[in-house]
Amino acid sequence: MMRTFLPPAWLFAAILLMAVLHLLLPLSTIVPFPWNLAGLAPLAAVIILNLLADAALKRGNTTVKPFEESATLVTTGVYGLSRHPMYLGMLLILLGLAIFAGSLAPFAIVVLFGIFMERLFIRNEERMLARQFGNAWQAYRGKVNKWV
Repeated sequence: MMRTFLPPAWLFAAILLMAVLHLLLPLSTIVPFPWNLAGLAPLAAVIILNLLADAALKRGNTTVKPFEESATLVTTGVYGLSRHPMYLGMLLILLGLAIFAGSLAPFAIVVLFGIFMERLFIRNEERMLARQFGNAWQAYRGKVNKWV
């Protein structure tokens, strides 16, 4: 059931949860104005990161959808910096929003979202890639970090 929702749906849910926590249970302000405006930087970076990641997958004629077999192992561009730049982009969105909110509680969602994506999507995707691409996957995995 949980896997029927794709990562963008989980991202949207995480954003809603962050807003609720910020409004109802902020705990304390840790990033006051105007420093909280620094949260806009990760949001801008994510646009570039996700556009580059999407373009690389399209050039490789492969899928962006979890649980679908990849036609190509993409290892260049932003995939040369992170094995999962789109998940990294989602984390940067949440980090930017947490900084912008300025309160402590939303930062917990950033951490929990990363753990959740790892367990629900990334592990399975990496198992599929290992089965499908074997030694090429192992070599890539040895050179490029999962997140950054």
